[in-house]
Amino acid sequence: QVQLVESGGGLVQAGGSLRLSCAASGSTSSINTYTWHRQAPGKQRELVARISLDGSTIYADAVKGRFTISRDRAKNALYLQMNSLKPEDTAVYYCNAISWTARGFWGQGTQVTVSS
Repeated sequence: QVQLVESGGGLVQAGGSLRLSCAASGSTSSINTYTWHRQAPGKQRELVARISLDGSTIYADAVKGRFTISRDRAKNALYLQMNSLKPEDTAVYYCNAISWTARGFWGQGTQVTVSS
């Protein structure tokens, strides 16, 4: 089992920045990929960014050039630096971990609200 706890969400004005953190605990050695997803009211949960064990990353088109995903393996931590935030970035952001056996784990989510 892997436990994930997100933090760092909040209210920010458009153009501002936030840094989300995700603390992982438990069987973290079983994880090879971490992602950030988000879910806005009335919409489906969507992938924001992904980082693999080798450090390779992918981003949703909507956040490319503004968001940066990173991980600190020594601290079992995942981060999402979000710059130039827009009102459409408002959502609950979730940390997700995927094991070598394709099992997924989710955090409880953290709310990000961007005011115009």
